[in-house]
Order: sequence, then structure tokens, then C-alpha cells
Amino acid sequence: MRRALVVLGVWALAAVAGATGAPWRRTETREACAAFDVFRMPFYGDLHIHTRYSADAYIYGTRVTPHDAYAFARGGTIPFSDEVEQQTRSAHIDRPIDFAAVTDHAEFYGEVRVCDTPGSPVYDIDQCQLLRRVDPPDGEFQATVAWLLPAGVPHPTRAPFCSTPGVDCDAARVSVWQDIQAAAEEAYDRTSACRFTSFIGYEYTATPVGKHLHRNVIFRNDHVPPAAASYIETAGGGIPQGLWTAIEQQCVDAGTGCEAVIIPHNSNLSGGQAWLDPADADEALRRQTREPLVEIHQIKGGSECRFDRLAKAGAGTADELCTFEQDPTAFQGPSAQPVPIAQYPRRNMVRNILKDGLALEEKLGVNPFQPGFVGDTDTHDGAAGNVAEGLWTGAHGSNDASPAQQIEGEMRVNPGGLTVAWAEENSRDAIFSALARRETYATSGTRPTVRFFGGDLGGVKCGSATLLHDAYAGGTPMGGELGPVRGARSPRFVVWATKDAGTDATPGTDLQRIQIVKGWVDKRGRTHERVFDVAGRDTHADVDPATCAPRGDGFRDLCAVWTDPTFQRRRRAFYYARVLENPTCRWSTRVCRASGVDPLSPDCATQAAAAGAAFKNCCLDASNDPFAEPLVQERAWTSPIWYRPEAVGRLRAKLAAGSDGRLTLRVALGAVAKTFDPLRAPLTLRVADANDLVAVTLPAGALVRHGRRLVLAAPAGPVEAATLDLQGTHGATLDVRTAPLDVSELDPTDHMVTVALASGLFRTSVTRLWTTEDGAFVPAGR
Repeated sequence: MRRALVVLGVWALAAVAGATGAPWRRTETREACAAFDVFRMPFYGDLHIHTRYSADAYIYGTRVTPHDAYAFARGGTIPFSDEVEQQTRSAHIDRPIDFAAVTDHAEFYGEVRVCDTPGSPVYDIDQCQLLRRVDPPDGEFQATVAWLLPAGVPHPTRAPFCSTPGVDCDAARVSVWQDIQAAAEEAYDRTSACRFTSFIGYEYTATPVGKHLHRNVIFRNDHVPPAAASYIETAGGGIPQGLWTAIEQQCVDAGTGCEAVIIPHNSNLSGGQAWLDPADADEALRRQTREPLVEIHQIKGGSECRFDRLAKAGAGTADELCTFEQDPTAFQGPSAQPVPIAQYPRRNMVRNILKDGLALEEKLGVNPFQPGFVGDTDTHDGAAGNVAEGLWTGAHGSNDASPAQQIEGEMRVNPGGLTVAWAEENSRDAIFSALARRETYATSGTRPTVRFFGGDLGGVKCGSATLLHDAYAGGTPMGGELGPVRGARSPRFVVWATKDAGTDATPGTDLQRIQIVKGWVDKRGRTHERVFDVAGRDTHADVDPATCAPRGDGFRDLCAVWTDPTFQRRRRAFYYARVLENPTCRWSTRVCRASGVDPLSPDCATQAAAAGAAFKNCCLDASNDPFAEPLVQERAWTSPIWYRPEAVGRLRAKLAAGSDGRLTLRVALGAVAKTFDPLRAPLTLRVADANDLVAVTLPAGALVRHGRRLVLAAPAGPVEAATLDLQGTHGATLDVRTAPLDVSELDPTDHMVTVALASGLFRTSVTRLWTTEDGAFVPAGR
């Protein structure tokens, strides 16, 4: 429904160009974007960026501000630190990105400001001087211990100097938080051009005993808490429960219009602690709600899955392509050492937690581990979206100041990835809504375009001019869920990828193939996985060893309509697409070659000895290291689509036009979930686009039993009649008829509408394209 619009008490333009068809609320005053597409566009961004306000970045010599980071993302040039922390280097992005969020560590950024402010009462104390020191490398280690060790203990506290008379670390951290907000506001393009979107955010950096339990918090708009809740303030509430509580109390439930998503990252360095079993079903649902995304790739490695080529074994997988950009350790810190694959923590890897989530749903009735995918940089140089292998010069300030330092100390680091959000326009509301509904995919840094849908999809054909219309009409996109949409037969899936167009200076790389990764749980509760090649093939392409130019066959685009040959109607599963490009030279190979050491040459060891000891890492490869790769196969991962036997299988609806239209609705569930009990728990039905068309909660007892059916005893709100036909393992069907509704403001053009059901711990929803047909508004592709 389109309202004239009042958002948070502020009147905005009512019928602005481009507003038609948006399935989300406007929560801010801005011009509508001139470019708007109901079938959504891919916007490329980076939601994990550090500047001088992060203590570790400051220690590395980074001095750029959030303002600088956003300028870089839009195409500007920023300074980098050299070996003695002078800002003598510079960099610029190969092509601007569409959106970004500066996420400085909330822990200690007030202390950083105090120590960086001349005239502060503690400006000259040892700890402040350590922060500003310029004598690598020993001084950096001492500074890191002094500043970051508190984030690695169970109950961190403010720096001791915060109790010094005249020092107010809390006021300083609020001041930094205000600077971060101001930078985001300055960078945000609120004109109809919609060139760039900035989000306010921060990183929550709990690192007990070196185990990364980090999260990025991204806010929808400029309605944010007065201060960022860090590990210091929330440690007593548990990790991450303390953060959830803070975001709920200070944002989501505060009544200020604040919304946020929380994004875990670097589970590959969590020591298996990032994804612990929930205490109960309520906590499982809370986690699913608070953390809808996971960062699957960034500079400190990939977190999809893990396979050791030398051991010919994996951590819960036999997928050899899981060797991509792996850190050999399982956590970080002075005691961290490479871990044999047999001892590697399974839940460091996202694919394993997705599988375990299915098994936990079998037990609890709720899946706690149901995240979509994003990819980011985690740059500590403020270089937002700086991911081009051929231009990358590091992400850790003075640690990357020379080729020797890059190869000796940063060999396991990569440029990081990008987040791609499918949104109608480049605005905060549109992109945040894409993040919240998980219609996102992650890339390892390149920019292929990837679509992935599942559903009945009976009319969907690769190459069809109506592919997107038909896919949104008859299926759910990446990040969504499916019930038994074709009875006992497998849902259809369509996946379509187009190669990165690249730039004039660096053309994009051809695609090699598309795979669909499936995970499922059997009737005994055991989890399984399988990888299917569905388009393209392994062409055995490589690079020209003389020039590093890609060599061999590849594809400009690939598409497939696929059904699962192993599908079982009663077995819950997930599916995601992985798109592989042809191999290219890794950033380290380019740096080594520029220094006279060729990782692709049989004389690599001799060349490295002549260049210096720092360059011995140039000669690592699969023959002597299970994860080293002189070539890299860039890729993209779509958010999964979850198959749930109890989710919506069929949807029928009709909304008569006019000022007193009635809605008739039939929702068919595939099975009756153990958590679905509308006799004992209220049943909520919501039909909504940007606003609620119908939103009603039938209290427990409103439905009374008549045989196997539950019937609404008396009208409730807009619902005039309702019948719930329970059929056990064969499903349930809800029929609803409303009283006349005021639909005078309904936008009759094609747009997305969500139908959601909830009862107790049970949740299911389906989003479809609706359109006008014979004078009524109905789901398309019925």
C-alpha cells in the first residue's frame, strides 16, 4: 500500500518519482531515486571499514577519518602510512562502490581520541605515547598488547587512565560516535541521483583468548543510539547475547525509529566459538532475528568451508574448492598455530553451521543459524572497497609499506570481498531492506552479477525476456524460504550469472562454472552436503606464465534451470549458488614478480634467495602448503534458499479493487510444524508491501475446533472469517476472508507483497510479485 507518507512525524514528498512499487517503508526524508526498478538492481558495497578511530588501525599508522573513507569509496584518493607512519603513500579505488559503512571498533575509540588530542591531561603518559609511536616493529607489538589485550579478556574495562581527573573517556567515545554519524550524513547522496549510500555502523570486537566473536552493527537510518554498545559495556550479558540486549533496548524496542542488523564475521578465526548451540528455542529465534547475515569472506580469509589438499581431507566436507583463501590457524594470537584438519573446529566454517542449523531446527523447531551472505574488506586503511588484486597494496598501514613486508607478513591476507544487495534503488531504506531479507550475495572482490531463485518457476526459461518477472512471480529469491511448492517433486531453481565487466584498464575475467551447494538433514538428524555443477564446466583455464594474462576458455554469462535429483519432501535443506571465474594471478604473485621473484617459475627458490629472505613465501604452493595459491579463482556466493517442509507451498489471494475491497486468501503449508499450535498461542497474519494491508493477531482461543478444522468463532479486526484445516504431515491450509478494506491508496502496479504467518515460535513467510488482473490485485504467476 502506498501512503501519502508520514515517517516518524516528518512529512515527506508524497508522490515523488520512483516511489511506486517499493515494498518497504520510507523512514527518512529524501528525494526519491530517479533510477528505480521493481525487479531490483545489484548495488556493490563494503560494510566493514576501519579508520583512525580504531585503536589497531591507529597503531598501524592509519590517520584517515571516516570522511576520507567515504571519499575513497566514491573515487577519491587517500594517504597511506609508510614504514615510519608518515602519510607518504596514496591509493585510489579502481571504480567507485555504491554503498559503504565505516565500522570502527567501538572498544577504546574514546581512549584513542583522548590520547590523540594535544593538551589532554594524559597526552604524554606511556600508553598514549605507545599509541602514537613510530618505531616499528617492537613498538607496534608493545602498543598492540597495551591497547588490544583488554578486548581478549572475559570482563574488559576502560583504560586505567580514564579515571584521571579531567579525562572523560565516555564523553570522548560519544564525540567519536557523533563524528562517524556526521561523516555518513555528509557522504550520503539524498538527491534523486542516488549516487552513494552511507550507513552508520560500528564493530563489536569481543576476542576472548584470541577467538574472534566479532560483529558489525549496521543501522538503517540516522536514528541511532546515543553511543555504540561495545564489548566493554555488554560483556556481562554474554557473547553475543549482551550485544543483542543492547541493540534491542537502545534501538529496536526504543520507539525512536531505530533499526539494525548484526553481522558476525571471521568465524574462521573463532576457535569454534562463534556459533554455539542456543540455550533453547527462544534464543534460537532471537539469533535468527538479530543476525540475518554473515560475512563469509574478507581480508583475513574465507569462512565458507575448509579442505586440506595435502591431507586430502576436509572439515566436514570433501569439496576441494574450499581451499580458497584460508588462514592456517583457527584463531588469532601469539599462541595460534596451524591446526591439523582432523582437529580443525567444524563451526569455524559457515557451511557447517548452516547444516547444523537444519539439525537444530529438527530438535528445537527453530533454526538459529539461517544467515544470508555478505563479503567485505575489513580494511584498516580506510580504503573502502579496495579489492582489485592488481592494485592492492595491503590493508594494515605501515605493515604493508613495502613489497618485502607484504610478502613476509601479509601473505595470508587478501584484498577482501564485496557485498552485493539486490534493491530497487540506491537508498538506505532500499538497501537495508535487502540486507534484512537476505537478498544479497558476497563476492571475493570482483563484480559478477548473480541471480538465484527457487520455487515452482514453471514458466521460467534461461534467455527469456520475462525471466525476472516470472522468477519473482513464481519463486523466492536468494535469502528466502520455500515449502513443498511442487508437492513431492523438487522445487525448480534458476541461477544466472554474468561476468564482471571490469574497467577499460582491467577487463573482467570470464566465468568458468556455476555450482549449487546443497546441505540437508536426514531422518536420523545427520547432516550431509553435496556440490552440483549446473552450468559451464571446468575448462582447465590458467594464466600466461609470461604475462599473468588469463588464458583458456570461459563464458560471458551462464544460466541454468535445475531440479534437485536427491530431493525428499520431508527433509529440510538449504541451497546456495557458487559462481567461479577462471583463474587469475593473486595479488601476491604480482608483487613477487615485480620484485624479481616469479611464483610460476621453476626457479622461484633461486630468485627468492637473491631477492632476500622476506620473499621465500613467494614460492609457497599446493605442493608444500595446503592453502597457498599463486593463482586465485575469484568467486561469488549467493545467500541460501532454505527448504522447510512446513513452510508455504501454495498461495492464492485476491484483493478486489475499489474503496471497500475485500481480501480472500489461501495459504497452504507443507506440513504442520511442532511449534505451530494456534489453539495455545496467538496466530498472527500479516499481508504487507510498504505498509500493512492486513495485520491481525488472533488470540489463543479465537479459533475453535470443528473436527480436524479450526474455525474463527467471531470476527476479529479486519478478518471476517477464517478456517485452518490441519492435515498433520500432509500440511495445513489457512483460508481467510476480510471485511471491506480501505484500499483507495493501493498502488495497482506490479510490486512485491509479503504474506507472513507466526504462532508461538513458528514463523514462515513468502514474498511474491503481485499484479492487477481482471480488476483485482493478485499474486502473479499463480
